[in-house]
Amino acid sequence: MTASDMVDWDLAIKIGSRVAGEGPTVSRQEAADVVAELRDGAARSTSLVGDFTGLHAPAGTAPVLVVDRPGWITANVEAFGRITEPLMRKMEDRRGPATGMTKAVGSRVTAMEVGGLLGFLGGKVLGQFDPFAEPHGRLLLVAPNIVNVERELEVDPSDFRLWVCLHEETHRVQFTAVPWMRDHLHGEVAALADAVDVDPSELVSTILERAGDLLRGNSDVSLVDLFAGPEQRAVIDRVTGVMSLLEGHADVVMDEAGPEVIGSLREIRRKFNRRRKGVGMLDKVLRRLLGIDQKMAQYRNGASFVTGVVDKVGFDGFNAVWAEPANLPSKDEIGDPDAWVRRVHG
Repeated sequence: MTASDMVDWDLAIKIGSRVAGEGPTVSRQEAADVVAELRDGAARSTSLVGDFTGLHAPAGTAPVLVVDRPGWITANVEAFGRITEPLMRKMEDRRGPATGMTKAVGSRVTAMEVGGLLGFLGGKVLGQFDPFAEPHGRLLLVAPNIVNVERELEVDPSDFRLWVCLHEETHRVQFTAVPWMRDHLHGEVAALADAVDVDPSELVSTILERAGDLLRGNSDVSLVDLFAGPEQRAVIDRVTGVMSLLEGHADVVMDEAGPEVIGSLREIRRKFNRRRKGVGMLDKVLRRLLGIDQKMAQYRNGASFVTGVVDKVGFDGFNAVWAEPANLPSKDEIGDPDAWVRRVHG
């Protein structure tokens, strides 16, 4: 069984693109100017990130792509197809191959679910590094969403675009300057898929029940928690530690490397933090179900870890985190930078 047997990916792209919508209205010239400025911002950010962090990515790796909402959705469908293959094979071993009407209907139903989720996210994501694209990953900057947010926040467009580029370029540098990071994360995702022991037929009713709990204010769990047996939880905790590090590191870089070139940075950060809290009940429920609230916590906790370590051992000492997988912080160490310093630096 392949991922395409379980999900009609073409349908997922169509549904996701319809849900996400086209984004803000801009003229053809405005669109061209935004694309050019984002590409220039990503290029400018490379040296800013390198000078501040001490990490230097080899030239010519991990291209930067400026995309629209359907482009982001298509890229993530491709990534899902690659990383879910082991899970699809495991489901086939457990339930047997799908055939005939069951296969056709099941793949379309799943496509509607995946497309709906990607459509919701596709209208919000500003940028993303896709570490699973061959051969070295790729950086995606979602132009209509960046324009939409800069208008919503009423901030200087050029400053905001460079600020976003600094964050996302940091992720590109993390994965291209640290050669083992991509394979390490891929291995953790594969381990998580191998540990999954959930019957897909039981998920729908459970998801609806959890959504009802959230609407009534009775629960703070996300969909990730549905898969959290002991073995899976151990993998999730390791991935949480890594992602908190990567997100927090990028947040520190965008705020600390940017002031000299982004005059309105403090205003942007203040307004952007307010936006991260979400608006409206439906938005908050979806953010919890999709684990977006947990991702916001990763930014905060990861940034505190980075600054806490730098305060103790400086940036050179912090950069030991990139030396080998054993030096990555655990989920507990993210909340206790001193523990990481003691373990790694003695």
